[in-house]
Amino acid sequence: MLRAAVKLADEGGIESVTMRRLADELGAEAMSLYYHVSNKEDVLDGIADAVAREINQAVNRVDVSSGGASWKLAMRSRILTAREVLLRHPWAPGLFQTRTTTSPAIIGYYDALVGLMRSGGFSYDLAHHALHALGSRALGFSQELFDPGNGAEAGDVKEIAHDDPASTLGWCDDQTEFEFGLDLILNGLDSLRQTP
Repeated sequence: MLRAAVKLADEGGIESVTMRRLADELGAEAMSLYYHVSNKEDVLDGIADAVAREINQAVNRVDVSSGGASWKLAMRSRILTAREVLLRHPWAPGLFQTRTTTSPAIIGYYDALVGLMRSGGFSYDLAHHALHALGSRALGFSQELFDPGNGAEAGDVKEIAHDDPASTLGWCDDQTEFEFGLDLILNGLDSLRQTP
């Protein structure tokens, strides 16, 4: 059922996940879904967890040494891998933000990030502050002040040149901006850690 719900969201956005559409996708009656879940919120919690598990599977395949100064490269690789998963499910960041409970898969993801920082010389207190500094970026997305999708043509979103001093302010390449911000945070955190 959760795979079908993720498929619906991938095709039409999270608003397309209704109990009726999900039942149609599964070839069942909508009321029969309630034998498996209490309500739509259970389905949304389930698909948030499914995406989080997909992130964990992807980042667990990242093979980067994480001790000492390597913590930063390992953290960057894991976060960018998580981002790749979320780019396949563009509706997922919004869903994560609306959940009132934290999925065990998300807790496991953050636990692994704390482990990377601890092996890199972070105190628990600094790791705690680091997670706050990273915010949603730790999961591979940024909570932007403005949505470039509103009022911008799809082809216009990535038109601003970053190396042209005469360019006007406008929407920029999301990946470039994400990595720029991530590197600023990681470099700052690296300057605070104790070398083991």
